[in-house]
Amino acid sequence: MTDMSSEPVTVPTPVAPPTAQPAPAPPTAQATGPLTAEEATWFRGAFDLVTDNIAQAVLGKRHVIRLTLTCLVSEGHLLLEDFPGTGKTMLARGLANSLSGTHARIQFTPDLLPSDITGVTVYDQGHNRFEFHPGPVFHQLILADEINRASPKTQAALLEVMEEGQVTVDGVTHTVPRPFMVIATQNPIEQAGTYRLPEAQLDRFLMKTSVGYPDAEATEELLMSSGIRDRAALLEPVVDPAIVQEMSKIADRVYVDRAVISYVRQLAEASRDLEHVRLGLSARGCLALIRVAKTWAAADGRTHVVPQDVVTLASPVLCHRLLLDAEAAFRGVTVDDVIQQLMAAVPAPLDRA
Repeated sequence: MTDMSSEPVTVPTPVAPPTAQPAPAPPTAQATGPLTAEEATWFRGAFDLVTDNIAQAVLGKRHVIRLTLTCLVSEGHLLLEDFPGTGKTMLARGLANSLSGTHARIQFTPDLLPSDITGVTVYDQGHNRFEFHPGPVFHQLILADEINRASPKTQAALLEVMEEGQVTVDGVTHTVPRPFMVIATQNPIEQAGTYRLPEAQLDRFLMKTSVGYPDAEATEELLMSSGIRDRAALLEPVVDPAIVQEMSKIADRVYVDRAVISYVRQLAEASRDLEHVRLGLSARGCLALIRVAKTWAAADGRTHVVPQDVVTLASPVLCHRLLLDAEAAFRGVTVDDVIQQLMAAVPAPLDRA
C-alpha cells in the first residue's frame, strides 16, 4: 500500500477560461423567403460560439446550455427547477455575461412588492412633475431567483411583461428593451414559505428544464479548479443584442413541412385523451413547440425542421403544460412518464406531406 503522506503534493494553478472572440457579422439576410444555406451556417456558428462560451462556466451541461440559448433566440422565457447547488444561477449569469446587453438579478422574497420589479412613479418637487423610476425588469436579461418565494401578487407583476414585452404603471405603458428574457429558478424540495406558480404563469414560460448534477469528469474538473470562485464572472461578451435579434429573424424563416405540423397537432390531440391528464397541450403550447424546433434546426445548420427536433424538445416544452389529476400522484405517475407515453403513442412522420 502506497504511503501518500510521503509523496509531494502538486497544487494545480487555477486557469481562467480563455477569452472568446466575438461573433462575426451576419450575412446579408433576406426579409422574406426561404432560409439560405449561408444564413443557416452563420446561425450555427454564432449559436455554437455562445454555447462554448457559457460551457466554460457551466461544465458538462452543453445540452441544457443549448436549451437556454434556444429559449432566448425563440424570444421566450425559461423556468429552471432543480436542487440547490446544481448551477442554476451560474447558467443564467453565464448567459448574461456572454451578451453585451444589460441584465439584472431579482431575489424573490415574501416581502417583495410588485413595484420593486416594475418600478414606481415618484413626484419631483423641484420640477413639479411625476417621474417614472424603472425597476430591474427594464433590462434585457432578468434572473428571477427563487420565484416561488414571492407572493402571488408579485409573481403576477411579471405576467404582462413576459407575454407582451411592456409594463403598465399608473396607466402609462412602458416598453422593455429587446431582446428580453426572464430566467426564473425555483427549488422543488423546499416548499415551506413558498407560493406555487399558477398554471396561467407557468404557460408564460416557453420551456422548463433542470440543470442536474455534473458527471464524473466535469465534477473532477470543477474540483481541480476550485480556486476560481466565480467562473461566470470571467466570461467575456461574444454577441450583442443586434446579433441575437438577427438570429431570431433567421429562425423564423426555417421551413416546417406540413407533415411536422400535423405531427404536432396529433401530439396535442392525443395529450388531451391520455389517462391521468387533466389538461392537455393547448394551441399556445403547439406554437411554442414549433418555435423552438425552428431555432433548434437552425442551430444544427439546417434550413428545415425534422421530426427529431420535435421529439428532442417535447419534454422541456410540455412538462409544465400537461396537468395531471390527483389519481396520478396517488399511483406515482409523473409528467415524464406521461410524455414518454405520448411520444410512443404518436409515431413521428417518415415522409413529407
